[in-house]
Amino acid sequence: MSGIPVWMDCDTGMDDAVAIMLAHALSEINLIAVSTVCGNAELDKTYWNTQRINRLINADYPVYRGAEKPLMKPLAPAVNVHGENGLGGVELPLPEDVIVPDVPAWDALYACARSMPGELRLVATAPMTNIATAFIRYPDLPGLLHSVTFMGGSAGSGNVTPAAEFNFYTDPEAAQIVLQSGAKLVMCGLDVTNQAYYSMEQLESMAATGSRAGTFVRDCGRYAWSVFGKLGMAGFSMHDSCPVMYLAHPELFEGKMAGVAVETRGTVTNGKSVTDLYSDKQFPFKNVLVLLKVDRDRFISILTDCVLGIR
Repeated sequence: MSGIPVWMDCDTGMDDAVAIMLAHALSEINLIAVSTVCGNAELDKTYWNTQRINRLINADYPVYRGAEKPLMKPLAPAVNVHGENGLGGVELPLPEDVIVPDVPAWDALYACARSMPGELRLVATAPMTNIATAFIRYPDLPGLLHSVTFMGGSAGSGNVTPAAEFNFYTDPEAAQIVLQSGAKLVMCGLDVTNQAYYSMEQLESMAATGSRAGTFVRDCGRYAWSVFGKLGMAGFSMHDSCPVMYLAHPELFEGKMAGVAVETRGTVTNGKSVTDLYSDKQFPFKNVLVLLKVDRDRFISILTDCVLGIR
């Protein structure tokens, strides 16, 4: 199969589910496998949610189980955002015949990267516990990967605390390991992902076509809107679709190289991504391409075409 080889690492909640659908539908991408981790929900839920998305899109991507808890902190699932089941209460059936690989996520990722050195793109839409574990176990892995494009962090304010974005806050130690790994890194933080949103009108129009996939996204969007509409958000943000879309359509995005680190010891600032984008004092390194703008109209147009194209 042609296309950019991509491995996705997810904590499959609502926006992760849409990101998997996008990676499946984009002709520019060859989705190799998905690994799952705790985050939006517990590992058992994120794993089986991913299998449910496999069935929804009529795919059989290998799905690997990863970490059940962050490296250092207890897990605090985002029940208030993604609901008890991680999919906003939307119920999807499981595939009839599920094969659960007995290889841990980090081992499977390393084997895949070794089989195509310098080619595999890793997309992370979750706390980076699996990736940090893989980098610790296999110090040569960062050099085997083409790049790591991740949803996480923010050059500005947070969404789980005033300082921190959810993925970084859930496992700041893991995020710091990845940021210090020497891998080629692209950051899709809240600065850009909050620009990539569906309005409720757009979601209703998509579901009105009768598409099963479009109806699922609309139903997730309704749940998200019940939470975020009260906070004055513009719509259902496609946070986790941003790193996938960037790989296929980098021309939609603008960004800058920056030094980025994560606060791991603070109390008020735990999990904060610290960048030197807007500071007079600069870090002695530029380790991350931080995406800051996206062409929302084209982003949503492409994403909608992909979702409605799923049969």
